[in-house]
Amino acid sequence: MDKKVIPIFYACDDNFVKYTIVSLYSIIKNASKDRLYKVYILHTGITEGMMEKVYELKNENFDVEFTDVSDYLYSISDKLPIRDYYSKTTYYRMFIAEMFPELDKAIYIDSDTVVQGDISRLYDKNIKDAYVAAAHEQAMVQVDEYGTYVEKVIGVSRYNFFNAGLLLINCEQFRLHFVLDKFIEYLHVYNFVVTQDEDYLNLICKDHVYWLDGRWNTEIFGDIPYPISEAHVLHYIMTSKPWHYEDCRHGDIFWSYAKETSVYEEILEVLNAYTDEQRERDRISCDNLLALAVKETNREDNFLNQINKAKRSRDRVEILYKIEQYEREGRFDEDVENDPPARVLMPDDIEYIKKSTADRLATKFAYMMARNFVNGLIADKKMIIKEIKGIENFKALNSGAVITCNHFNAFDSFAIQLAYEAAEQPDRTFYRVVREGNYTSFPGFYGFLMRHCNTLPLSSNRKTLVKFTEAINQVLNDGHFVLVYPEQSMWWNYRKPKPLKSGAYLFAARNNVPVLPCFITMQDSDIMGEDGFFVQEYTIHIGEAIYPDESLKYRENMKIMMDKNAQVWKDIYEREYHIPLTYTTVENKETT
Repeated sequence: MDKKVIPIFYACDDNFVKYTIVSLYSIIKNASKDRLYKVYILHTGITEGMMEKVYELKNENFDVEFTDVSDYLYSISDKLPIRDYYSKTTYYRMFIAEMFPELDKAIYIDSDTVVQGDISRLYDKNIKDAYVAAAHEQAMVQVDEYGTYVEKVIGVSRYNFFNAGLLLINCEQFRLHFVLDKFIEYLHVYNFVVTQDEDYLNLICKDHVYWLDGRWNTEIFGDIPYPISEAHVLHYIMTSKPWHYEDCRHGDIFWSYAKETSVYEEILEVLNAYTDEQRERDRISCDNLLALAVKETNREDNFLNQINKAKRSRDRVEILYKIEQYEREGRFDEDVENDPPARVLMPDDIEYIKKSTADRLATKFAYMMARNFVNGLIADKKMIIKEIKGIENFKALNSGAVITCNHFNAFDSFAIQLAYEAAEQPDRTFYRVVREGNYTSFPGFYGFLMRHCNTLPLSSNRKTLVKFTEAINQVLNDGHFVLVYPEQSMWWNYRKPKPLKSGAYLFAARNNVPVLPCFITMQDSDIMGEDGFFVQEYTIHIGEAIYPDESLKYRENMKIMMDKNAQVWKDIYEREYHIPLTYTTVENKETT
């Protein structure tokens, strides 16, 4: 059996430690007896009497240690702003990785919890390079004012905001990415007052979260979509405290554990002494917190607005606002950035396939330049390919194919080029469809690449379009690959899949070749770009090829293949981002 010690952290004061005892007792009662556990209680002043009551829980599997963080706080006091933040016990979780450099990972849990599951199962999760493993914060999902607050003030989707009361902390990643230093830096920059340390953690860990099933942090709040018996951890958040309210939802579970501890009578006294006046204060407190979230959202100098004004490129911010506008208006096939004026591509301007010797030499030289350019982007961390998933689907192709991809960056075709190279298909050439203006009117280095890297430019001229279609047919029938962006438009760093146009699927159906659906997901890196936005780390997802049905007419195949592609992209989006795919168009209907 694995006897590696599992570290578990609480943070509390002398008044709250009695609830820590109930939570810890529930952990001990349900934890695997084949493992060893070390429980650390972070504090700045707990009495000997309360410590002794906690020590009573120690057994051959569980050791308990009280760690006074006062000395550590003093050692970093010169870095901390003149606020009371660092005296709040909830902020102590920020210090775990630095205070305990020997730990690879650790569990942090709030004291207002009851654990019905085996805590070792949480610790054993492989969260790879995520900073934390956590569950979604239901208040942000179920209450619009809170959801709007985190999106408009912190810049985190309401569907990707986590509750910090139960965390599996990747201590190595905390240290590697200087999470504590970033927390201290943000303390100097902005005073988050709604969920406080949870706001800071979500800001810092954005896009670096391993999402836990909600059963690992079942908040006693709003709708719970499964039987309470399935909850591994119950979390009595906000004012939902069984020791204040006899009718607290699922309070009976808390009391079933509390009755078996030495602090039962003490907690019962708290319940009996809690007055209607105090309960009214709780109600007002909840109303005030909601009002505070609305107030922070409407502040002209809120955090996100400050960042937009101070650091971020004005044109990039304007593009983001334009994307929001176009999504609301359903204008998905329109570009949000202005292309250079385009010269019409005439039939005599191009030979798509039958290139001259000079053209072939230019293509060879262009690819050499493009390779050096891409290598430079990667070396300078201006393009980061984190992972390619599903490369076996690319390798399995034994015919020509239409490759589809979401379009969000001028360099995203380079990412698919790298996937093509990783698939080791040297006998099949990789072509890409480009816009007319990009081919005829793009200046300088990029224009040279556009004209010579096996590009197939569309044209607004009917006769040229006929040559283009003939070239696509020949390329596919010769067994080569063509990259097509079926969304039609490019929206900078837009993460959702946009509605698809039929052209790519018409080519595939008419030529009886498969569609290979690729979808690139993004997450913030730690590297700030020159535009004031974090450089994105790309994960390339390659789905299974979608083949036409030879028994169907090509128009039927076109529609079926397009719908299947849309579903593949939707599934990847929702799986990777943990967000339901919805748009802000007038109907605001969930996609199907």
